[in-house]
Amino acid sequence: METKTSILFLLLLCSNWVLSLMIALTAETTLHANETDRFALLAFKSGITSDPTGALNSWNNTISVCDWEGVSCRDKHLQRVTSLNLSYQGLQGSISPFIGNLSFLRSVLLMNNALYGDIPSEFGQLQQLRLLNLSFNSLNGAIPANLSLCSELITIQLENNQLTGIIPAELGCMRKLESLNLEKNNLTGVIPPSLANLSSLSEVSFFSNRLQGNIPEEFGSLTKLEVFEASRNMLSGKIPTQFFNLSSLNTFAAASNNLHGRLSSVEIKLQKLQALYLGGNQFTGTIPASLTNISSLWELDISQNSFSGKIPTGFGGLQNLVFFNVILNQLEASTPGDWEFIDSLTNCTQLQFLGFGINKMGGTLPGSVVNLSTTLQVLAIGYNPMTGSLPAEIQNLINLNSLDVSTCNLRGEIPAEIGKLSNLQWLGLSSNKFTGQIPTSIGNLTQLNMLNFSWNSFEGHLPTTLGNLQKLSLLDLSHNTFTGEIPKEVVTLPYISQYIDLSYNQLEGSLPLEISNLKKLGQLGISGNKLSGEIPATIGLCESMEILALDNNLFRGTIPAALSDMKGLRKLYLSHNNLSGLVPPSLSKLRGLEKLDLSHNNLSGTIPESLQNLNFLFFLNLSYNNFHGEVPVNGVFANSTAISLSGNEGLCGGILQLHLPACPPETNQDRKGQYVWLKIIIPIAIAVIFLSIFSLAYWKRKLRKKSLVISPLEEERYPRVTYAELDKTTGGFSSDNFIGSGRYGTVYKGSLDNGRTMVAVKVFKLQNRGASKSFLAECKALRAIRHRNLIKIITSCSSVDRQGRDFKALVFEYMPNGSLDQWLHPEDHSHHQQMNHLNLIQRVNIAIGIANALDYLHHNCQPPMVHCDLKPSNVLLNSEMDAIVADFGISKFLCEVVSEPLQDSSFSIAIKGTVGYVAPGNLLTLSHLNI
Repeated sequence: METKTSILFLLLLCSNWVLSLMIALTAETTLHANETDRFALLAFKSGITSDPTGALNSWNNTISVCDWEGVSCRDKHLQRVTSLNLSYQGLQGSISPFIGNLSFLRSVLLMNNALYGDIPSEFGQLQQLRLLNLSFNSLNGAIPANLSLCSELITIQLENNQLTGIIPAELGCMRKLESLNLEKNNLTGVIPPSLANLSSLSEVSFFSNRLQGNIPEEFGSLTKLEVFEASRNMLSGKIPTQFFNLSSLNTFAAASNNLHGRLSSVEIKLQKLQALYLGGNQFTGTIPASLTNISSLWELDISQNSFSGKIPTGFGGLQNLVFFNVILNQLEASTPGDWEFIDSLTNCTQLQFLGFGINKMGGTLPGSVVNLSTTLQVLAIGYNPMTGSLPAEIQNLINLNSLDVSTCNLRGEIPAEIGKLSNLQWLGLSSNKFTGQIPTSIGNLTQLNMLNFSWNSFEGHLPTTLGNLQKLSLLDLSHNTFTGEIPKEVVTLPYISQYIDLSYNQLEGSLPLEISNLKKLGQLGISGNKLSGEIPATIGLCESMEILALDNNLFRGTIPAALSDMKGLRKLYLSHNNLSGLVPPSLSKLRGLEKLDLSHNNLSGTIPESLQNLNFLFFLNLSYNNFHGEVPVNGVFANSTAISLSGNEGLCGGILQLHLPACPPETNQDRKGQYVWLKIIIPIAIAVIFLSIFSLAYWKRKLRKKSLVISPLEEERYPRVTYAELDKTTGGFSSDNFIGSGRYGTVYKGSLDNGRTMVAVKVFKLQNRGASKSFLAECKALRAIRHRNLIKIITSCSSVDRQGRDFKALVFEYMPNGSLDQWLHPEDHSHHQQMNHLNLIQRVNIAIGIANALDYLHHNCQPPMVHCDLKPSNVLLNSEMDAIVADFGISKFLCEVVSEPLQDSSFSIAIKGTVGYVAPGNLLTLSHLNI
């Protein structure tokens, strides 16, 4: 008995020893594994050059790895990292290859940061990885082929980066992959047929790349495929017929490619299809009638193709139809029966967009158009040869925000009931046969952004209620028969920025002095009227004006010298008036002037020689005036085809091609007078030269002490601000006021003038190499530009912070609506959701604003500038949703026209980039609406 007890005790003792040994070994293994993960994470942190929100502050040795921000461990006892989530933190830097040592990782979420560099191939070591999201960064290089080694991967999201190269065929080995998103990169090559091996694939997007070749037929075998997105590429060939049998497919998008074929030749059986986007291709034939049998369909865009024949009437059976776009095809209508599709669409109670403009739709527009769903927001039916009128019942479409019936044959008067469409933002009735007066009820459309009634037969006075359209940015009433004076209400619209065109009417009276209120207006056209009086000098306050057309009127008096204050002016038309006097030499200050027409007036005197210094002037018409004297020979005057001087009998000289008489030689009396003057001038000149030499030496010594002295005028324009003020207004540069971050700077929100002026403060990361040069470069770039669609700098600060370190910052106007990128690509960026974020009118206005900004930079900025980094994240939106181009960190002045003061070495190093570069994939997209 004692022996048994002893043996039992011994066994128990041994088992306890073995258990203790196992626990010790497990603890040691866990500790080693934990250190591996800690080291890998610290290596990741070392690759981050900027952490504006302090997301990595907790990554230190004082707490467990599992408690670090953004880090999760599945089992805290094992202390192995299974998830890394640092999205939306503004992190800048590269991804360390040591991330491949986090062998237990299941998910990596790093979207919406500023990461750059290659995607490390070491991701292929993560055998347990299921979710990889690196979207909305600046990653470049190729997609690592060895991602295919991650056999457990379910989701890959790499969209909105700068990836290049081909799509690796090896990705077809990932049998568990369900979602692959590669949109908005610079990928080339073909869509690999091997991806058809991904039998679990439900969503795939190649949107906005540079892919070529055919859509692989093999994709027709993906029985679980729900979303196929390949729009905005260079794909060719036909759509494989196998796609039309995929019962699981709910979205098929291949817009803006080079696809062709006749869809009517196949039977489309996609019974779950919700969205079909095929716009901007080369499809022919009729619209397939089988589309009308897809009861689930809610978006159909087949615009910009060559579809012909009639629009099928069966679409009225699609109760879920929201978006119907067949704009820009060759569709026809001539009889009432051809228009029955309108009657059928009145059954679509959810319809929001209806577009069949730019086709061959003749006959009479049916009155049933007013019976369409009250949910309708866009009715785009212009540019068709149809007849009819605009019925008063149009007021039924109470949610309409865009109505375009331009360039048709509609006639009659505009019903006063149109004033009840209170949500209307875009109203285009141009190039029709409308008559009568503009109803005063037009002033009720207070949301209106664009109003175009040009090329009709409207008459009567312009209603003063136009002044109620406070959000108007474009007004075109040209080519009508309006009479009376221009109401001052028209020229005091506060936000009108694109253009006002009142040309070719019968308007009388003088130009209102209140025209000075049009400070944001880009173009003003009042040609071909009966306006009289003098051109008011207040017009010079229209500082954003680019085109001014006052020709073919009865203006008298002199040309206002104040026109020279309109620094952005590119085209000036003053011909066919009664102007007299001299041409102001100050017009030579309009450095961006391209066209100048002063013909058919009573101007006199000599032609100012300073006009030959206008480097961009390529058209000059001074004919039929009373000019005399010698014609300059340089600049625009050196090209006989670029100038017109007919009807000026007193002109002489100039280049030989003008065939003008030689100027008479100077008389002896003239020479004697010159000799007398020379005797007086030469001694004075010598004295001035000596004084200048002494003064120059003195000021040179002063300037060496401080090279960036701000003149009193600049100090007034750019008020002083201290580090303490910026520190206070941004809450100590806290994360609560963080807006965004880039390679050289971090941007914070703040306010000046006791909270009256909201600003954005860009603080430069002077610890980063090149940041100081970037600061100087951006200062000089911003000082050289001035345009309503370019970011306005308020001031700068160069000082030291509380620790005595150098501090440099720029202060800009605050843009409350953020960047265009945030609007185009919200977190939920499905096509339907995007359509609800930015409407068609806003997108067009933003595109126009960006185009205006680039036109100014390329042609009117002195010297001309190329932005080099144009993308949605660098386009900001002000309170009026106007596009403001920002971030000139890598802008480039064109070397051949850079003026001497800008050619110092520091500037030429800091301003760099590729001339003419625009970030691929970042052009404005209107979802899949191609306009």
